[in-house]
Amino acid sequence: MPRVKRGVTSHKKHKKILQLAEGHRGTRRHLFRKAHEAVMRSMAYMYRDRRTRKRDMRRLWIIRINAAARMHGMSYSRLMNALRNANIQIDRKILAEMAVHDEAAFSEVVKQAMGAVSQ
Repeated sequence: MPRVKRGVTSHKKHKKILQLAEGHRGTRRHLFRKAHEAVMRSMAYMYRDRRTRKRDMRRLWIIRINAAARMHGMSYSRLMNALRNANIQIDRKILAEMAVHDEAAFSEVVKQAMGAVSQ
């Protein structure tokens, strides 16, 4: 049976891991075993935090909408209820963007929502 030489494949594998560990400090970037441990852990954190980011952004949008709604004399929950009753379908991301960058448009949306509720 002929001898199998694995130098090319293992070198390619090591090179790939060391490439992923490029931003790390010290031996985590130079030594394969330490780099592999660091890369596997960082990939787990990346996977987890891609989901966490969605939660964090939604919380931020709600905080911004609540602050802008209170400037118009109502709470976040009352505003969202008024928007739902008025059949105004603007998502929280866009509402938060309007609250921060375009106060006139946000106040117009609030007026329309309140007008639909009072009728």
